Amino acid sequence: MIETKEIIIKLKEAKKEKNLSLNAIVEMVEANGQFVSKSSVQRVFADGSENSSFRYDDTIRPLVKALLDVDTIEETDDEDTKVIKSLLRLKIQRIQELEKQIDDLRLMLSEEKVKSHEKIEKERTQYERHIKLLDEQITIKDKRMEEMKARFDRKDEQYTELVNRLLDCHCCGKGDKA
Repeated sequence: MIETKEIIIKLKEAKKEKNLSLNAIVEMVEANGQFVSKSSVQRVFADGSENSSFRYDDTIRPLVKALLDVDTIEETDDEDTKVIKSLLRLKIQRIQELEKQIDDLRLMLSEEKVKSHEKIEKERTQYERHIKLLDEQITIKDKRMEEMKARFDRKDEQYTELVNRLLDCHCCGKGDKA
């Protein structure tokens, strides 16, 4: 596969052959509906830039399309240029395919998020209903327990009263000896 270093060399050759200024290159890129800043163009065409690192998609690709006219391979192109154009065309196509795959994956992810949120919301609603039911059952049981305690307390009072009456009874009382 062709390296960015070789592409930059070809870009510099094209600039020299066509006697283009940096401003003219920026305008050519813009004419293709893309944008590369003048400072980026200056860095690409600076001495020794072949060994520098550039973002291919944002910087190199628009320059290649503008200067090397990748979309057309002409008979006057030398073999190296034809090969570079062909390779760049394939690379651009691959990038476009990958961008489409990314878009498709983003769409799928978005759909999965919606489904996941709907599922979580449904489960949350079910849990809330279940919690409400359990709260109601606890309230009913608490009420029953209070009623049972009140009954127990009443019976305890009744037993205490009966025992006291029995103890106070004259027939079973002290001093009655028959």
